Amino acid sequence: MDRNMQGFGMMIKKLKKDPKKIVFTEGSDPRILEAASRLLASNFLTPILIGNRAEVEDAAEEYGYNIRGGVIIDPEDYDDIDKMVELFCELRKSKNIQPDEARRILAQGNYFGTMLVKMGVADCLLGGATYTTADTIRPALQLIKTRPGHSIVSSCFILVRPSATGENEVLAMADCAINICPTEDELADIAIVTADCGQLFGIDPKIAFLSYSTMGSGKGDDVDKMRNAAAKAKAKRPDLPISGEMQFDAAVSPRVARTKCPDDEVAGHANVFVFPDINAGNIGYKIAQRLGNFDAYGPILMGLNSPINDLSRGCNADEAYSMAIITAALVGEAKAEQLLK
Repeated sequence: MDRNMQGFGMMIKKLKKDPKKIVFTEGSDPRILEAASRLLASNFLTPILIGNRAEVEDAAEEYGYNIRGGVIIDPEDYDDIDKMVELFCELRKSKNIQPDEARRILAQGNYFGTMLVKMGVADCLLGGATYTTADTIRPALQLIKTRPGHSIVSSCFILVRPSATGENEVLAMADCAINICPTEDELADIAIVTADCGQLFGIDPKIAFLSYSTMGSGKGDDVDKMRNAAAKAKAKRPDLPISGEMQFDAAVSPRVARTKCPDDEVAGHANVFVFPDINAGNIGYKIAQRLGNFDAYGPILMGLNSPINDLSRGCNADEAYSMAIITAALVGEAKAEQLLK
């Protein structure tokens, strides 16, 4: 994260004023231990490491990471397990979950960690170093659930690249990881939460709904979907600059924009990109990452009552550290939105 540290400056400053507690569901993983040791040294975020205490401590000693000051919680030896089981059964009563089954489920770090967030022991959670994305998201949907006014959980990637001026170029792209083929209403929701997330990184959102068509130059159901989604997003958030449907070149190139849509306020200057489906989104952000020399942070999950985020199983310690900061910074955003409802 070093070359893009300034992009995290506001978040770190905010966390130093109001430190948070973050659950790591894979507490003995060396990448997580390294990230935890760095967070503890910086003193603005307290890691809660899930796992067998001896295994976590032995792994930290083996790899040379100082985790003193962190919290280790073993699901098999947790003082408030009875309280957790009772709440879990209440939350899952529609599935008729009984206490014995609840205890078996809560022995898993992903479910146990999510319940720590639900119970207020922790503020947020980061998993996925060994769990699949589905194994991280499923407990969140079942236990944390979506915030009022949000129909779905979605994701975005924040892309950061230093520019010649010394300032970072920062973009947001969605949905690149969760929703396979979102509807018009879902795309409108995705655009709004992505813009709000992007503001944490200093983005002044200008939102483009991407397509193979620009303002009616092409025809088809897919074009109609993006045009209608843009209109619905505008109706929900008239304060945001939103445009579409729009081809990518028209969205980012002022020269192309002058030809294709000269009077549009977003064209040529877009920095928040809404893709029509997960195929386009996943390909698009990876092209930017691999050929455009952007650093990609995410997927950042949006729309939950508390921040829960997912790491790639191929992640490194630096990515875990960065995502921990992002996840904790989202805590205040979720609470602020709930107060406004």
